[in-house]
Amino acid sequence: MAFVKDMIRMWLRSWKRFVSIAMITLLGVAVLTGIYAGCRDAFLASDRFFDNQGMHDIQVLSTAGLTDADVAALRRVAGVRKVQAERSQSVTIDVDGDKSVTMQEIGTNGIDQPYLQEGRMPTKSGEIAVTKQFIKDSGHGIGDRITVTPDASEVSDSGESDKQAGKTDARMSDSPESDTSEATDEQSPEFPTELKIVGVVLDPQNLSNPDGYSAMTSFRSTATSDYTFFAPSDGVTGTIYTSVTLLVKDAADESTFDESYEDIVNKVMNRIKGTTKTDRQKARRQELLDAGQKKIDEARDEANRQFADAQKQIDENRNQFNQQIDQIVSQQSAMLGTVAGTGSATDESARETMRETVISSSPQLREAKAQLDAAQSQLDERKKSAEQTFQDKENELESSVPNVRWYVQDRSSLGGYSALESDLSSIQSIGNAFPVVFLLVAVMMSLTAMARMVEEDRGLIGTYTGLGYGRLKVAARYMLFALLACLIGGGLGLLLGFLGIPAFLLVVVQGMYVLPGVRLEYDWLYGSLGIALFVVGVLGATIYACAEEMRQTPADLMRPKAPRAGSRILLERVTPIWNHLGFLSKVTARNIFRFKSRLIMTVGGVAGCTALIVCGLAINDTVAELGTKQYRDIYRYDLMVVANDADADAMRAKLQADGRTSATMNVRIESGDLANGEGSEDIQLVVVPEGHVDDLNEMITLKPVTSGWDGVRKLFGMSDSGESDKQNDSETVLGDGGVIVSQSAANTLGVKAGDTVNLTNGDGMQVKAKVSTVTRNLIGSDIYVSESYYGKLFGSGSGTSDSGESDGSNSGGSLIWNAVYAKLTGSDDAQIKYADALEKDDSVTKTMSCADMAASFKFDLMGAVVALIVALAGGLALVVLFTLANTNVSERVREMATLKVLGFFDREVHRYVNREMMILTAMGVVIGLPLGRWIGGLLTAALNMPALYFEVEVKPISYVIAAAATMAFALLVQLFVNPVLDRIEPVSSLKSVE
Repeated sequence: MAFVKDMIRMWLRSWKRFVSIAMITLLGVAVLTGIYAGCRDAFLASDRFFDNQGMHDIQVLSTAGLTDADVAALRRVAGVRKVQAERSQSVTIDVDGDKSVTMQEIGTNGIDQPYLQEGRMPTKSGEIAVTKQFIKDSGHGIGDRITVTPDASEVSDSGESDKQAGKTDARMSDSPESDTSEATDEQSPEFPTELKIVGVVLDPQNLSNPDGYSAMTSFRSTATSDYTFFAPSDGVTGTIYTSVTLLVKDAADESTFDESYEDIVNKVMNRIKGTTKTDRQKARRQELLDAGQKKIDEARDEANRQFADAQKQIDENRNQFNQQIDQIVSQQSAMLGTVAGTGSATDESARETMRETVISSSPQLREAKAQLDAAQSQLDERKKSAEQTFQDKENELESSVPNVRWYVQDRSSLGGYSALESDLSSIQSIGNAFPVVFLLVAVMMSLTAMARMVEEDRGLIGTYTGLGYGRLKVAARYMLFALLACLIGGGLGLLLGFLGIPAFLLVVVQGMYVLPGVRLEYDWLYGSLGIALFVVGVLGATIYACAEEMRQTPADLMRPKAPRAGSRILLERVTPIWNHLGFLSKVTARNIFRFKSRLIMTVGGVAGCTALIVCGLAINDTVAELGTKQYRDIYRYDLMVVANDADADAMRAKLQADGRTSATMNVRIESGDLANGEGSEDIQLVVVPEGHVDDLNEMITLKPVTSGWDGVRKLFGMSDSGESDKQNDSETVLGDGGVIVSQSAANTLGVKAGDTVNLTNGDGMQVKAKVSTVTRNLIGSDIYVSESYYGKLFGSGSGTSDSGESDGSNSGGSLIWNAVYAKLTGSDDAQIKYADALEKDDSVTKTMSCADMAASFKFDLMGAVVALIVALAGGLALVVLFTLANTNVSERVREMATLKVLGFFDREVHRYVNREMMILTAMGVVIGLPLGRWIGGLLTAALNMPALYFEVEVKPISYVIAAAATMAFALLVQLFVNPVLDRIEPVSSLKSVE
């Protein structure tokens, strides 16, 4: 019992160490669990929402549309749980100009169901549910009636079933459904145009929050159409399906963001991509061929029928003509007394001569015979021509019907889904990295604190072991102390980690995405392992400290520890400096460098905390500079204007008439897809007119980057725009031997120069393309290709007009140049105002002002995480400095008492002690600043996000802030340490043993 009481008294005397260990554990566990828990809660809410709304696991699209036979074939695939055929149509609506809308049929089999937010779901023809984005932009509300206009090209591009993934609707735009509809009884989807709004819904394929701050961040828009309207099957016509969506057996039991889910879905996708896809592509093409042949046969039969009718009419007229001639001949024969009809050859010859004589003697008869002969000749010519035409059509049929292509996609092809997963995964990767530093600092501080605690009780430990107490029982006093501190700190850390930090993160996440049903959840396994990790680390340090002392015999432990032998420090050997130092300065130098363990612990702890602060600020600076670097340095143009193909000429005329541009360049922009073995990425394909490739360098900075050295530079925080890479000093020029891939697109997929990738254009054609260069780019996923190489890859039928050679304008180019890069005159505010006004013009689909994007670009989720990390790192720095300062004082009580006996005033003692701490803190700051830069490079390298490349940037002010914050914490700690120094009693303290 006395042993226990003494142990409790010892704990109470060491309450500062207890608080220090508990606080370090609290912060470490909070960092370890907080960011993870916030992302996990968002992942779980998203997964529940996708399951409740029946988000498809697999989506199948085809360039020729999909039929009931395709649906039946997919239903027979092993592992498929549900199949749903869907129809959609592209329309436009007037909302401050023409805006694109995807009319989407609400599935009847429970797949891809919209989430009702207001009103009710549409049930009758003409009723629709719209998104909040449309309500916000248009000012309409439930009960309002609106009118939409089908796209002129809708017959051939009715496949916009995937609103979020730019590649999906583009892939359907080359669908030969127009030919199919003419060749068969098939019909493309058509929706009512007079509509009534009855509900407001959330599209499960696009969770972007229209009311949040993310609505202003358009660098990663996940929708190719401006709005999506949902309509019931009632009133929708058409036998061709836009897409077929599937649910996979057992997939709903797994989290959609886990590899186990991907494994289940990929097995079914591979089955579909095997024989099912191949067979149905061939069968569908054969259907089109058969339908074409049927039409040819029907046309031939109809022509033959018409020819037969015409021949019959000619024959009847000729019979009447012959009868008339025979009657005249008979009358003339009777008058001459000639006997007709004997049947002899002579009589027939004479009769024929008389017929010819009769015809030649009458102009009317001559004309009638000529007309009959001409009609017969014309009919024969028409029959011959028609047969030749039918033969040509039959010969051309095989080449005129292209191969049918199926596209089998999973959820990752949805831009909204990918953006959510990418954002949360990247933030979670930061949450996985930072706790490592916290754990290292916690172990170092625990080792320092517990080693001093054990050393203070050195005599008591010797006494207990001499009295027969086991070493384990004696060590348990300190192990239980550390364990209790860890458990209490860890318990509080779990509260902060699973409640406080996730609540903060979810507020930020919900400003970017709508997550119905999100709630805070506790992960028992992860939380327990989080505490266990710090318990093991701190207990390990405690056991090590105890073992170091208990290796000695009880007699040695009960005797005072012999002081270390004096030694000269390195600075003493530098005579010019050493001789100019004062007495107290020399004492301070000796105290700092002779006690190497204290030096290492203090400098290491402060350096770690400073590095965390710098790292957080580095991420913040990196994100903050993305917009400026991209829209000021890389993009040299001021304005990008995009129009529909039909309005391209009018858009250019508008730009020219306004007179605000100083230079322009015509290009073609398409939404496409870049893919390799690592995955796929939505891209913006930019086609440059032949003869104008040099102009591209005037509008965009095309500096090549390398793969290997670039990665090393990134880890060490070196800027791509610096002079360290000589290859970046000169720009590359777009050639005809490959495409230029932007760094922000290449980074996600690991693409480098010389690779071969799968490239999909706006018409959905997928080809193999060679990557000639990867160029510096931070935001967006641009792929640049010359007109000639584009034609070589995709042929001349994609996005073309009827004109001839290219001169960079529609009037003389084989491609329709639907976009313009322009340099503007005037200030930034004037340019932004002009871009906003231009976008309202009917001929303009979209404008992008670089001045506006540079000023408004922000990444709020990352900023919130950075603020959280900096705050926690600052708290850790405060706790570390407090622990080190108290340990320093406790080790030197006798020394402080001696100084007081020698006549030092309290302020002089303060300066004597605090000077050492400030110097050690400054040394830690000096090491921590570059260390933080390096760690920041490691973390940004881990942020592998679509359409973003993080080029490490640390502003000088961030170094100043990190250093000033750490030094300020050191000064703040002095306010707590000085009273401790004042309470040291010289007489009693001189009796203590150090």
